[in-house]
Amino acid sequence: MKTDTSEKGLETLIMRHLTGADGLPSGAGDIVAEDPPLTDGSGWFAGSPASYDREFAVDTDPLFTFLQVTQPEEYGKLGLSDYRDRKNIARQKFLARIQGEVSRRGTIDVLRNGIKHGPLSFDLFYGTPSPENLKAVARHAANRFSITRQLAYSREETKRALDLCAFINGLPVMTFELKNSLTKQTVEDAIEQYRRDRDPRETLFTFGRCVVHFAVDDSKIAMCTALKGTKGMAKDSWFLPFDQGWNDGAGNPPNPNGLKTDYLWKTILTPAGLTEILENYAQIVEEVNPKTGKKKRVQIFPRYHQLDVVRKILADVREKGAGERYLIQHSAGSGKSNSIAWLAHQLICSRNGSKAVFDSIIVVTDRRILDKQIRETIKGFSQVGSIIGAVKEGGGTSKTEQLSKFLKDGKKIIITTVQTFPFVLDTIGEEHRGGNFAIIIDEAHSSQSGRTAAAVSAALAEKDEDEDTAEDWINAQLEARIKSKKLLNNASYFAFTATPKNKTLEMFGIPCPEGDEVKHRPFHGYTMKQAIQEGFILDVLKHYTPVDSYYRLAKTVEGDPEFDVKKARKKLRVYVESHSKAIRDKAEIMVDHFIEQVIGQNKIGGQARAMVVTGSIQRAIQYFFVFRDYLTEIKSPYRAIVAFSGEPEYKGEKVSEAKLNGFPSNDIADRIQEDPYRFLICADKFQTGYDEPLLHTMYVDKALNSIKAVQTLSRLNRAHPKKHDVFVLDFQNDTKAIEESFAKFYRTTILSRETDANKLHTLKGELDAYQVYAPEQIDALVELYLSGADRDKLDPILDSCVAVYNAELDEEGQVDFKGKAKAFTRTYDFLATILPYGVKEWEKLSIFLNFLIPKLPAPKEEDLAKGILESIDMDSYRAEKQATLAIALPDADAEIEPVPTSGGGRKPDPELDKLSNIIKVFNDQFGGLFNDPKAVEARIMGVIPPKVSADPAYQNAKQHSDRQNARIEHDKALQRVITAMFKDDAQLFKQFQDNESFRGWLTDMVFRMTFED
Repeated sequence: MKTDTSEKGLETLIMRHLTGADGLPSGAGDIVAEDPPLTDGSGWFAGSPASYDREFAVDTDPLFTFLQVTQPEEYGKLGLSDYRDRKNIARQKFLARIQGEVSRRGTIDVLRNGIKHGPLSFDLFYGTPSPENLKAVARHAANRFSITRQLAYSREETKRALDLCAFINGLPVMTFELKNSLTKQTVEDAIEQYRRDRDPRETLFTFGRCVVHFAVDDSKIAMCTALKGTKGMAKDSWFLPFDQGWNDGAGNPPNPNGLKTDYLWKTILTPAGLTEILENYAQIVEEVNPKTGKKKRVQIFPRYHQLDVVRKILADVREKGAGERYLIQHSAGSGKSNSIAWLAHQLICSRNGSKAVFDSIIVVTDRRILDKQIRETIKGFSQVGSIIGAVKEGGGTSKTEQLSKFLKDGKKIIITTVQTFPFVLDTIGEEHRGGNFAIIIDEAHSSQSGRTAAAVSAALAEKDEDEDTAEDWINAQLEARIKSKKLLNNASYFAFTATPKNKTLEMFGIPCPEGDEVKHRPFHGYTMKQAIQEGFILDVLKHYTPVDSYYRLAKTVEGDPEFDVKKARKKLRVYVESHSKAIRDKAEIMVDHFIEQVIGQNKIGGQARAMVVTGSIQRAIQYFFVFRDYLTEIKSPYRAIVAFSGEPEYKGEKVSEAKLNGFPSNDIADRIQEDPYRFLICADKFQTGYDEPLLHTMYVDKALNSIKAVQTLSRLNRAHPKKHDVFVLDFQNDTKAIEESFAKFYRTTILSRETDANKLHTLKGELDAYQVYAPEQIDALVELYLSGADRDKLDPILDSCVAVYNAELDEEGQVDFKGKAKAFTRTYDFLATILPYGVKEWEKLSIFLNFLIPKLPAPKEEDLAKGILESIDMDSYRAEKQATLAIALPDADAEIEPVPTSGGGRKPDPELDKLSNIIKVFNDQFGGLFNDPKAVEARIMGVIPPKVSADPAYQNAKQHSDRQNARIEHDKALQRVITAMFKDDAQLFKQFQDNESFRGWLTDMVFRMTFED
């Protein structure tokens, strides 16, 4: 017989694995028996379509079998002589009661908590028992997991049937539509079948009846928790991927032992696995619109990576106990809030042997929504008030008192902010030291490293009660400080982030020896690549448009003063981009683009919003007024909102967000969702942690790089059912720099090697050699400080060192000493948390330098570009959009370098030139050579130097060789850049090749601009 490659063949495959049978009708006979499932299956019964009651959407055979076996006395009181008799009034009333409770509470809650029917109470499911509770074990074994093939579910369309429907004790929990790629149908066809043929008004498909609906083929799986739509179709249903991921992207890996998707029925949907999901993950939560007060119920089922990360962490915790570190690199759009909430709840119950692993779970977050989501998650399982405490500002009690009270009251989950965390933990009462803690860090970054981690560790450390002799007191204090900075054995750290920095990777990542180096990797990953490919977030680089500025400046003074060329260029660029004409021109481009290309094309169903990212508060306010005026001029119905911190002065008057916008600052996030507001103009606000799915377009007028670039542009990536693309118009940044910023976090981020602790010995030796301080001074200050001496006892020691610094070190020496001192304290603060050993001399020098550095005056530096802005004026300005492009990111894991341990350096010599020369170079050098000198001028000033500076060979020569060798590599790099520009600007290429004078001038200028950058 040939292999059955049809859809029915896939049904048979699944049924045989789950039930040990093909799915032929089976069930209880006239006398209900406690029959076990077939041994060839995995614990499921094969259900019979005949026993399904379409009116009440229950499978009566397993339902009444379960009740009769597990609760015979209560079942007897129902008065059912034959539960199959559909005319039996007692039967109909009982099923109607179940249906009413499911409609009101949802199947999940009905399974967890049972129902009351008149004077009777019924359990409808028995959860995971403790192994030592034999009675609970027996009751759990009586649960009847059944799955029915080709279930005719409809009361009206009687021929319509589901491929599979799964039940627990007769209550439906999952439906399945199966497709087979060998017959040229895929998961997309299964989704379409749900949307087209499944009527949400059918009892089986009403909200909360089934926990999840699966669309499955042999390669991919999608899930939906609520079928939605009108006119008898579920067109508004949102299906999400339920795939494992493959090659850091979407899909599933090849399976040498079967189908790519068989993990669904072999691993996820075992009776034990499904029970765990229903007990700890799946739930219905109530969302309240703060503006209207309207309530909406949302059913949640974990996505694959959420289930996977929590299960893997819990398994590791059960095996290893407290004292481990976990870095979870989950992209934006991964649902970190739910993952953290589920993890926090289940860590409470984690046991290593017979003992609970953790006494308390501390969640560190700055997101108010996470506090709410954790409460909503716990609400389904426990009394929130008895489980959770949140350390908050105000409320009449200090943060320390709040935390101490929570611990004394036995709160299992304590939520605090990054800012309050070290402060409140620093003074925890003695009775709380020595307990085991789980610390979950939301959006982990370097602020959780170094000193913050030291404060955490000090607070949670177990106190040594042994008394030391007087002569050893200082050593004991130093040892205590060193020990308190370590990540301790009684605390496990769970750090979640989408963009891990080098410190975060080294502190929380898994060490992986490779050759002579030790790399660090995340414990678990859900990459930006996978999130984009699965549609959870949008690709913000797919429609990226750089905007080039062309401008001409004019000298307005009679004299010809000299200015520092490099600083002058920076000031001129800021002047140009902040000039009222430039702001007006750019604002018009932004508004016109938004109205024509965003609103005009009905993006997000006509609800699209835009964000304007500016480089300063002053520029944001400028934009706000220009936007207001221009929108009024063109009679647009739309308005802008401005967001910034504080109350700055603008044109001699103090202004605030509330004063300019006309409503309180706290309302900004809500108001931007309402008309007439369509533009959010920001200065360092709303650029991280702000999730607004209606944001479609971003206008960038701010220099961005690395994590800042990723975090800022990623504000656009939140998914919305009607959001199919996003758009970036960038007035400031180089395309290459944006690509490099995102490439680090597109796939898994890896630390290339650990920080070399021996560099601290080198830094200490170099600092000692300056003889700014003497060893005796360090010892004296440290002893005074650790013994709690008054402040005026420390300053004389420090002031004498400052006097040596000022008198004995020249300007170059001062720059080098202060830079190395900062590098030492920065590196030591970090390494002290992770090194397995402590060095007292490092600790003492760190204490000393942390007091000395703030007292060291900065070298006096005359601003040799001062006055240049008063000497020039804007002659012309033009901003021109370039071609929209899709920035393709490298499909490879990215390695980042460890924490830099170098410091010091030298003050660069200013390069002086006359104002007339600077203006001439800026404007006129190329006037007679090119048809469009302004365009060439912009290329030479803004395009060529960054590309040359980014050349790897040139960068290497600058870092590791002398000026002469760097010049050789620079000239080669410039040649490569000019050659690459041949197609875009043949005239510039020709002049560079043929005109020796022009080539020499351009080569010298670009080298001056890039060698000291």
